[in-house]
Amino acid sequence: MKTVNALTIRQHLGKVLQAMQDSHQPILIEKAHKAVAVLIPIDLFKQRFVDFQELETREKLLEEFRISGAKSDRDSLKELRDLRYG
Repeated sequence: MKTVNALTIRQHLGKVLQAMQDSHQPILIEKAHKAVAVLIPIDLFKQRFVDFQELETREKLLEEFRISGAKSDRDSLKELRDLRYG
């Protein structure tokens, strides 16, 4: 993994982003010789963080159920399992 300091990021962001795209590797960003952040290519983000997006979708759906307060003859636990496992 390549390491870049914050000053280089500020001065050469375009070049750093291009290097990241070319290598398809994350870049560690340091400030005062301490790691503070990581830049990752969008394809790695999608691979690794899709679960967070799915979790947000589930939470929104559950909140809609809570807000609606509608009674149903369907088993909510069964419906959630169907959503989760197909």
